[in-house]
Amino acid sequence: MMKKKKTDFESRFWSGTRKHSAVGLLEAFFQFNDLAGVKETISTMVQCSVQKNARIRADPAEVFHLYQSLRSLVRAARLIGRKAKTGKFQIPPENHYLMMLTFLSAEEYRDPVRVFRSAFKACSLEEYDEFLSAMVYFSLGKSGYEEERRIIIPYIQLMKMLDAAWLIVEKASTEKATGK
Repeated sequence: MMKKKKTDFESRFWSGTRKHSAVGLLEAFFQFNDLAGVKETISTMVQCSVQKNARIRADPAEVFHLYQSLRSLVRAARLIGRKAKTGKFQIPPENHYLMMLTFLSAEEYRDPVRVFRSAFKACSLEEYDEFLSAMVYFSLGKSGYEEERRIIIPYIQLMKMLDAAWLIVEKASTEKATGK
């Protein structure tokens, strides 16, 4: 029996544990964060970061906590996209009633790992780090981010990654419950 390999996704600050499996980190992320709340906060932060004299009303400590957890989620998504076998986290067709709640296409909904792979074709890990840093910095300050177009693609990809991560966590929890 193989032991699950745990990786340091820089999650010690927000999850209390330094090493997680990639799926374990996604589970920890959604234990600490509500999907709808995170998506709403990110949208607000992006809006505030591109507008001058606009500042997010959230507590800076909460914003920093979200930043740290999103950085870890992006790293876990990258690892899952690279290492997961094709079809490992496929969602059966009978579960497509939730698809309307996501940024995902029907194909991406059925295979959430595909979202991670395409996200890292669109942007590098460094570009996601830059996006997250700029989003936090400019949403907490009074100045606006001048290069709005540089944050749109990572923003859309991050929203898709959040939806895909949630689907993977749901699939993993269903498998645990049924004993597969």
